[in-house]
Amino acid sequence: MTVPSLAVTEPVGPAGAPLLLLGPSLGTSTILWDDVVPDLAETWRVAAWDLPGHGTSPAATAAFTVADLADGVADIAGRLGSSRILYAGVSLGGAVGLELLLRHPDLVGAASIICSGAKIAETAGWHDRAAHVRAQSTSSLVVPSAQRWFAPESLSRRPVITGRLLHALQDADDESYALCCEALAAYDVRDRLREITAPVLAVFGRFDQVCPEASALEIARGVQNGEVAEVPDAAHLAPAEDPEVTTRLLRDFFATAGR
Repeated sequence: MTVPSLAVTEPVGPAGAPLLLLGPSLGTSTILWDDVVPDLAETWRVAAWDLPGHGTSPAATAAFTVADLADGVADIAGRLGSSRILYAGVSLGGAVGLELLLRHPDLVGAASIICSGAKIAETAGWHDRAAHVRAQSTSSLVVPSAQRWFAPESLSRRPVITGRLLHALQDADDESYALCCEALAAYDVRDRLREITAPVLAVFGRFDQVCPEASALEIARGVQNGEVAEVPDAAHLAPAEDPEVTTRLLRDFFATAGR
């Protein structure tokens, strides 16, 4: 296993403010956070990173684990000159956040784990999806992902960003996507949540079938200092579906927990 090379956006926000890193869901890119960043950047120095083969990150050249991705995010923090960060991530990006808290506890002051879980879905399903993408490409996932990602009204209420996210899925590198699936197949930190001491906000979308409320509650109750919150008009991609509520939750949480 190797630590993948991860691209990150140029930080925006007040010079000298704490760095807030934002992580993506599988199949998306930094686009996921576009409608949240401007508000957060009023207070924090904000940057978002891309998964291997997604957005502007180079395609993966070898297998990796979710823990390897966490090490890659820690490398980003170092490149940006920060020894202490705040973190928020969605789905796979949230799983990376939990691994980051476990592997680099001195780096993360507080984290929000959004539409994610200590284990996500079933191992066999991830292997099946990896094989499917290798055979038929990420383009074959656009329709089922639209059904899985978004709440019933999100596509009509937020047509621009939801459309851009589906294009990002279509543009993702097939092998890198498959390797992300295999990383998720092996990912399971349920037995290690109690090791996490930093404040954690677990956020779920009311319509999320991938990582429902029970997944968020498992995280919030498992860590030493956890809380849970709901985004009512979202399924699996809360920052894009309901940026106003997502932003408010993150601002309120980091304003106190991130001190």
